Amino acid sequence: MGSVRIAIGLWLAISAAVISAGMGLLFGLFVKQSEETNPEYPLATGQEHRLPAAPRLQQFPGNEFVDFRAHEQAILQNYGYVNKEAGVVRIPIAEAMRRVVESGLPVRAQQPAPASAEPAPGKEATPQQTETPGLMPADSSAGRTMERRRQ
Repeated sequence: MGSVRIAIGLWLAISAAVISAGMGLLFGLFVKQSEETNPEYPLATGQEHRLPAAPRLQQFPGNEFVDFRAHEQAILQNYGYVNKEAGVVRIPIAEAMRRVVESGLPVRAQQPAPASAEPAPGKEATPQQTETPGLMPADSSAGRTMERRRQ
């Protein structure tokens, strides 16, 4: 039984040595083939001196940001054309606000309150008493208009 164990151990050692040597030779062959046929970076062939695609890194991002903000402020605070052919212009923000205050904003006309439920004498009508059955305040108008309830 001892000789069988020694034979199996010897067989495993020889097999491991042969397999390792074979894999080393095969790896060397593969490395040699790859060096002969393929460049180091196959997707970069012919692009050795090409610049990266735009936008590239900014040299002075702080200065560019200041210039950008100055340009945007000039647009916001001066008169100018947006589309000259269509007659669309821009005006300064302060002027636009002044004109809105002078002319006011458009307002929807109030709907007359339904007179279905009369409050008792000496009491004011609550919104629940003046509502029409089946109608509820609409979300889109912040409760100023009524819409039919879905059932």
